[in-house]
Amino acid sequence: MIDGFLKKTDPELHGMLVNEDERQESNLEMIASENFVSRSVLEAYTSTLTNKYAEGYPGRRYYNGCDHADAVETLAIERAKKMFGSGFANVQPHSGAQANMAVFLAFLQPGDTFMGMDLSHGGHLSHGSKANFSGKYFNVVSYGVRKEDARIDYDEVLKKARETKPKLIVAGFSAYPRTMDFAKFREIADDVGAVLMADVAHIAGLIVAGEHPTSIGNAHITTTTTHKTLRGPRGGLILSDTEEHNKILNSRVFPGVQGGPLMHVIAAKAAAFGEALTPEYKSYMKRVVENAKVMADTFMGRGFDVVSGGTDNHLVLLNVGSRDLTGHAAANAMDEVGITANKNGIPFDPHPPTITSGVRLGSPALTTRGFGKDEFIRTANLICDLLENMEDPGVRQSVKAGVKELSSAFPMTHFRL
Repeated sequence: MIDGFLKKTDPELHGMLVNEDERQESNLEMIASENFVSRSVLEAYTSTLTNKYAEGYPGRRYYNGCDHADAVETLAIERAKKMFGSGFANVQPHSGAQANMAVFLAFLQPGDTFMGMDLSHGGHLSHGSKANFSGKYFNVVSYGVRKEDARIDYDEVLKKARETKPKLIVAGFSAYPRTMDFAKFREIADDVGAVLMADVAHIAGLIVAGEHPTSIGNAHITTTTTHKTLRGPRGGLILSDTEEHNKILNSRVFPGVQGGPLMHVIAAKAAAFGEALTPEYKSYMKRVVENAKVMADTFMGRGFDVVSGGTDNHLVLLNVGSRDLTGHAAANAMDEVGITANKNGIPFDPHPPTITSGVRLGSPALTTRGFGKDEFIRTANLICDLLENMEDPGVRQSVKAGVKELSSAFPMTHFRL
């Protein structure tokens, strides 16, 4: 937080923001869907483009004075297309969920059937949860994972698709630590005549860096967030290689589900996309995957149950229920010692979403901060020490001291200069 006008004009709010800066500085951020943006991204995000209304698309706006907004959005579009090797990109969605909503409205009518991953097996709210628009307005057929290995059974997905004939299939997840086979999903979609939408919100950065098979060329439509592994501002993105889909996708974003785009966010997206096109970013993503694997191996070496027996990507799903703990209690205990993660359901979880049997952990943010394999091994061991001794105040103090030592060794300025 830079001490500027806000400190003078609104010290109350300024103090709250400083507190958040200090929390991020002193805690170990391990929420799989969070990351730290660069100063360049932050600078673009706080630009005067926040003042500009730019309804429409470059060259076709409903307001005057959009020449520079057009240039920025065009740059973001071209960089997004280059990142993914896609022929079309819409950079306007305010979030991944709104990107998904636009795609649903492009290809489905209320009451139509689509297929998505069950939330309790690792899917996302917008993949058909009854609490979400996707589950309220459409008929949802959910697929999940096998009980014996917590992996997607593609034969079962095909069987369900043939039985229910969905108009659209969503290949994507929020808490699935394994590689997603987009080519296999495309075979299934073609078999039943469905549109395949890949939601790569969590693994977009891995795809860009070649650390996960791409959805481009397999899915008809790809959606993603621009934060998480992409390490940009909070927002959404839609990609397509099918010319006939591009016009309807644009129309479903604006005016379908959104009004004016957030031009300052689009500028920050352009900055992040530029970073993602560098060799340094590819190296970063390689470390993200390596660090997640060594973290999973450390947990298993300590006798903890890691869902699916490991990870292929950036996240690890820890089954703390096997230690007679709840995800709620474990995540809260970790928070108290300065390790930030989130409770998460595991496949076939006996507990409700407010309690859960799991904790979801991610490697992107700490890798951004500079952590390598040794630091992730130490962090995983600190978590194990805590979870094995939940009622021991001495252990809690020891873990807290370890967290402080690690956070102090990798200050936030390490990556923001």
